[in-house]
Amino acid sequence: MGFEKEILTAGVRIVRMWKKLSLRSRLFLPLGVMFVAALVLGAISLQIFAPDQLVYENEQATRSAKVVADALNSALKASANPQQTLDAFAQSLGTSEAIQFRRAGADVSLHSTVEARTPLGGVPGWFVRLLGIPDIGASFPVTIEGARAGDIVFSPDLSADLYEKWIGFLAIISSAIALTLLTGIIAYFTTRAILAPLQNLGHGLTLMRKGNYEHLIPATGPPEIRRSSEEANELARTLKRLSQNNRSLLRRFVSLQDNERRDMARELHDELGPLLFGIRANAVALLEAIPSDKEPAVNGVLEAVEALQQANRRILDRLRPLYIQELGLEKSIQTLLDNARSRAPYLKLTAQIDARLNEIDGLLSQTVYRLIQEGVTNVLRHANAHSLNVRAMIEDSQLAVEISDDGIGPPADGIFGRGLTGMHERVSALSGTFEFKRDVGRTYVHCRLPVEE
Repeated sequence: MGFEKEILTAGVRIVRMWKKLSLRSRLFLPLGVMFVAALVLGAISLQIFAPDQLVYENEQATRSAKVVADALNSALKASANPQQTLDAFAQSLGTSEAIQFRRAGADVSLHSTVEARTPLGGVPGWFVRLLGIPDIGASFPVTIEGARAGDIVFSPDLSADLYEKWIGFLAIISSAIALTLLTGIIAYFTTRAILAPLQNLGHGLTLMRKGNYEHLIPATGPPEIRRSSEEANELARTLKRLSQNNRSLLRRFVSLQDNERRDMARELHDELGPLLFGIRANAVALLEAIPSDKEPAVNGVLEAVEALQQANRRILDRLRPLYIQELGLEKSIQTLLDNARSRAPYLKLTAQIDARLNEIDGLLSQTVYRLIQEGVTNVLRHANAHSLNVRAMIEDSQLAVEISDDGIGPPADGIFGRGLTGMHERVSALSGTFEFKRDVGRTYVHCRLPVEE
């Protein structure tokens, strides 16, 4: 059971390692394994078949040596001077390397020659040992009048055979290396031709995920990848149209919101303002006409009216910034921050407001004012912060707005409230980027808006 578990664990590890390999590694690793396997199989084949082949190739010569021995024994029996006949026979063999006559008492060696010199140098000893050369030599006795006079010995020289097999082995190795290299080169250029389009496709999809639909993916590579690239480009065009429509709807929605707030502010200013002023004037007149013991009640009415007027002014400021066109955006933001300081004197509020904001007007100026207004209001209402920093700067062709505080941060569920949702919608309507994050004890709202818009 434990052994099976170890095998299963090893298999899982191999699968995980394989999944981590790149496409090139997945192609070249099997090629390397195939090359090594081919070498191992070639060595096993040599060790199995080479000895039998050597025996078979020298079998005919062994039979010839036996025939020579039998003929010599017959000639010695028929000869009047067997010894002279034997000497003449031994002299006639000369320096033959395969078939030799060894007189009785001489050392008879039946081992085949294994040292081979070739035009490419000597055959390595490991190759000779790998072949496992058998004892091919044989000896046949020669007798004179029943006494053993010597032996006909067959001891072949295997240099040529070893040379042939060594050259064949080198040819196999060279062919395997050449084929492996050729296959590797083909695989390299094939993967290169595949990976480049795939990388372009991945890069294009990444840009699409980030909202950049302008970049079209080059339709190159195999037909499958080309079709995928064309489909991705069509998807980018569709998403671009949807994004433009969505931004148009958001812009219209934001404009309608501002128009509605403007109308509501006008009604509050034109209708509620005079009513409160009339109540205050009547209360003052009543205060002058009633006895002194009734004055506290009238004073209470005056205080209530004054509180209503202040609340009305705050509501008007939130519904519509009345002074952007008259004072400019930079001064309007400073006024907004001054009001925040008066409402929260405990809060350390710092600001960096670019004076060039006064050059901006229209929906962009209203959006910047609303972003800062909503961000500051969120901090005052929910953050319990001790410090607040507001930054609005024009950087190149973009307007950067940053609001940060050291408060308690967003809720654990991370769901945007109405204020942050409205900020995000306003930024999206102007093709900007919105980022809300918590970092090193501070909460940040980053907005970037294109100035051209």
